[in-house]
Amino acid sequence: MSDATGSPAGRSRPRNALLLGLGLVLFAILLGLGTWQVQRLHWKEGLLETIDRRTHAAPLPLAEVEREFAASHDVDYTPVTVTGTFLHQGERHFFSTWEGDTGFNVYTPLRLEDGRFVLVNRGFVPYDLKDPARRQQGEVAGKVTVIGLARNPLRGKPSMMLPDNDIAKNIFYWKDRDVMASSAGLPAGALLVPFFIDADKTPNPGGLPVGGVTIIDLPNNHLQYAVTWYGLAAALAAVLILRLRRPAKAG
Repeated sequence: MSDATGSPAGRSRPRNALLLGLGLVLFAILLGLGTWQVQRLHWKEGLLETIDRRTHAAPLPLAEVEREFAASHDVDYTPVTVTGTFLHQGERHFFSTWEGDTGFNVYTPLRLEDGRFVLVNRGFVPYDLKDPARRQQGEVAGKVTVIGLARNPLRGKPSMMLPDNDIAKNIFYWKDRDVMASSAGLPAGALLVPFFIDADKTPNPGGLPVGGVTIIDLPNNHLQYAVTWYGLAAALAAVLILRLRRPAKAG
């Protein structure tokens, strides 16, 4: 068979070279995606281990959690206990769902004994009970002690797909701590603890808000994704090998 440019063998060489080049690029991309998922798997396993260890620890005084936050900026899911007085008129409402119902998580400023404030996620209320006047039993007065989990503040809007927070209607679609605090009617110059606290399941009078709504069971599908990407890479390699080994058709 001639190797001339017009022969089948001659024509197949450029096509095979192009096919091989494109195939190798795609193969590298698939391998990269699989490796990235393996890295994400190790990260997620470490995160889940940290969350499990923290959530099963005894609650710490607020001062200890603040020192840890100052050192590491990470106190997510650390049990904490804090005492103060709720400013219910400053409730901020974070759009959420709980056990299939749509409603709001109620974030309420808690005035600490040293005059500072911390935003406490007291729990979930159904959509039609957003108005505190419809659940007055849960608006506890006087000094209270809250046990819950510290939650890191967000660095910014988690996703462009989320709506902007509607400050005028007191509906938050993402937890902008600073705006929540500044719109809650706190005294001028009020100092704020730099993280949130999610209250535990301790029942509130009247049953609302429903505490203990922190999502802890995080999904971990990275192994499945890694196997998928690596499997596609293997399939692509097999197709390329078969294609390149197939003899050119005679003219």
